[in-house]
Amino acid sequence: MSTPSPWWSPHRHADRRPALMARNRIVAAFRAHFARADFVEVEAAALQVSPGNEAHLSAFATEALGPDGTRQPLYLHTSPEFACKKLLAAGERRIACFAQVFRNRERGPLHHPEFTMLEWYRAGADYTVLMQDCAALLALAAETAGSATLRHRGREADPCAAFERVTLAQAFAERAGIDLLATVDADGRTDRAALAAAVAAAGLRVADDDSWADLFSRVLVARIEPHLGIGRPTILCEYPVSEAALARPSPRDPRVAERFELYACGVELANAFGELTDAEEQRRRFTLEMAEKARVYGESYPLDEEFLAALAIMPEASGIALGLDRLVMLATGAPRIEDVIWTPVAGPPA
Repeated sequence: MSTPSPWWSPHRHADRRPALMARNRIVAAFRAHFARADFVEVEAAALQVSPGNEAHLSAFATEALGPDGTRQPLYLHTSPEFACKKLLAAGERRIACFAQVFRNRERGPLHHPEFTMLEWYRAGADYTVLMQDCAALLALAAETAGSATLRHRGREADPCAAFERVTLAQAFAERAGIDLLATVDADGRTDRAALAAAVAAAGLRVADDDSWADLFSRVLVARIEPHLGIGRPTILCEYPVSEAALARPSPRDPRVAERFELYACGVELANAFGELTDAEEQRRRFTLEMAEKARVYGESYPLDEEFLAALAIMPEASGIALGLDRLVMLATGAPRIEDVIWTPVAGPPA
């Protein structure tokens, strides 16, 4: 098997260049779109005291050396979320951020250790407004790329079609025959034994050391995600509160949170929250997430105490993170994320 040419070889760059130029046009169109909607574009520092506190996100660690030789542990952020929410606490109302973010343990056709996250936040807005934002951006990306459809590995979605909207409870019932919310208590606690029995009955593997979250993810990946965003984009919403560490509970049902994910062509594109602003509850959730991270990976990350302090004065808001590179992939039909990144990180071919 021959080794592929490096991305900087002239013939490979020539093959990639049309998609890269489309990427530039999409970024410019998005910037203009947010400016017209009175968003302020902000920049988030990549170096943070905490890279984020979700159990299955792995960060790159480094340290800052002071003039006197003191060492301060720092991380490259996995998202600009903490910085953006501090800006909301400071008084900004509508912000957008195109951020280079860094995630370790991630490399494949849809994953890259460094990629571009587009995040935007609306103070005082319901999180359903973000669904309308997504509809506008998907249509704009396709139009800017000169494509009538989003495409990935033989699957297509019409970016201008009305979004399908499905709850996690509906998806689990229809695709796996599982009553998901029967395994979630009113206070958000989960019943691992009940979900394990349902997952086994659905014909999926159950291991003795699987947590409720492990089982939830296995069903989601195996039975649900491949069917999302086919023909038209899908909004998958109302995640159980245990699977939405930074989202507030739904006023309609305390077992679920104001969280949705956007899919097209079976690919996850965005993750949105009605933002949790209860600092003590956020601390509790982060502590649980880091305990799970320590159990699975043998490491954990510090909490950003300034973020928790800012959260206490942050206004009610909704926010969303969209994987820009993935959207460019779908708008251009590129098969791999490295095809739409100008200078991919060195490493084994994805």
